[in-house]
Amino acid sequence: MIIREMTPADFDLFYPVFADVVDAQETYAFEPGMSFDEAYNLWCVTPLKTYVLEEQGTILGSYYLKPNAMGPSRHICNCGYMVSPQSRGKGVARRLCEHSQALALELGFTAMQFNAVVSTNEVAINLWKKLGFVIIGTIPNAYLHKRLGYVDSHIMYKALAGESSSSCG
Repeated sequence: MIIREMTPADFDLFYPVFADVVDAQETYAFEPGMSFDEAYNLWCVTPLKTYVLEEQGTILGSYYLKPNAMGPSRHICNCGYMVSPQSRGKGVARRLCEHSQALALELGFTAMQFNAVVSTNEVAINLWKKLGFVIIGTIPNAYLHKRLGYVDSHIMYKALAGESSSSCG
C-alpha cells in the first residue's frame, strides 16, 4: 500500500465512493447529490493537500488536509477521510490519519481538529481516540442522520506539537 497525492484521474475513480458516503447522510455534512465538479472542488481544490491510499492500482481511501481557520488560528488543521466500503476494517483509515498527522507537522501545523464527528460513527470515534484525539465538545442535534434523525456531533482535537491535548478539556 502506498499513500500519494491525489491526481484528477484518481478523483474520477474515487468519486463513486465520495458520492455514496455523502448521499448516505450518516457521516459527512456535505450536500447530498452534489455534482462531480462540486465534489472535486470540495475534496481536491479547496484543501491544501489531498492524498490517496492505493494498493495495486486500486484506491482504498483518501483524505484532505487544510487549515481549520485563517489568520491567528491557521496553525490548527482539519482533515476529512473516506474509505471505500470494501476496504473498511483493514487499517486504511488509521494509515491515512497517521500519514495526515505527519504531513501536518511537516507543513507547520501544531494541532488537528475534527469539527463534526457524528456521534453515531462509533468506529471513527474509537479510532480517533486510539490515535490520541479527545472530544472537546459536543453539539446537540447537529447532524440530521438519514435513518436516525437528529444526532449529536463531536468536536475532536489532538495536539501535534508544542502543547498537551489534556489542556483542552
